[in-house]
Amino acid sequence: MRKKIVAGNWKMNLNFEDGQKLTSEIVNMLKDENDKDVTVVLNPPFVHLYPVKKLIGNTPNLFLGAQNCSDKGSGAFTGEVSASMLASFGADYVILGHSERREYFGESNELLTTKTRQALENGLTPIFCCGEPLEIREAGTHEAYVKNQLTESLFGFSDEEISKIVIAYEPIWAIGTGKTASSDQAQDMHAALRAHFASKYGQIIADNLSILYGGSCNPGNAKDIFSKADVDGGLIGGASLKSRDFVDIIKSF
Repeated sequence: MRKKIVAGNWKMNLNFEDGQKLTSEIVNMLKDENDKDVTVVLNPPFVHLYPVKKLIGNTPNLFLGAQNCSDKGSGAFTGEVSASMLASFGADYVILGHSERREYFGESNELLTTKTRQALENGLTPIFCCGEPLEIREAGTHEAYVKNQLTESLFGFSDEEISKIVIAYEPIWAIGTGKTASSDQAQDMHAALRAHFASKYGQIIADNLSILYGGSCNPGNAKDIFSKADVDGGLIGGASLKSRDFVDIIKSF
């Protein structure tokens, strides 16, 4: 059975005290309220990783993730953080290929292949993002566009490696805009992406691949979105900065 996953992406938000408060609230709420078999991942900025890990402790089904990693293992790369560094103090997941990284920092499909390999080699689970901008959606070429992102970045990996990756579909036109893909739109794209993986890796691997929705998911729409057959959870942005909203999304399954 595919993992159900809700991952919170804090992006570049929260100072130290706010990050500690948010994490403590989420930990306490999950201990009291979470009776679902849902994997929860907190993805704070790098500076929060170690203190958040300490607060997470042994909370069931709660894990630490980072928002990015370097494509290099080590060396004279000022400002970069390697996958091995993340793993060394307890990160379990890492977000790769987020649309903001692609757009603002020019991350290519080729670069993301290297980052994904670094993550896998260091025992991290990549949450690999893909998605289309508004003009591609309006042109009706969104499926081909997103499939190409996945083909160029991931289709060189082995069956075993692909099985360790989580996919996050993020319609870029729905991130931070208040717009949300309908649950049917999300389902249609998730089903198309699962079929794309099946064409390369076979139906069994595709059926066990967790595909998350990442476009303005909130407590009001999460239950409808998560009810779809090929939607296995969410990569949550703004709502992950509010403990009540985030936990309510987790409880939407």
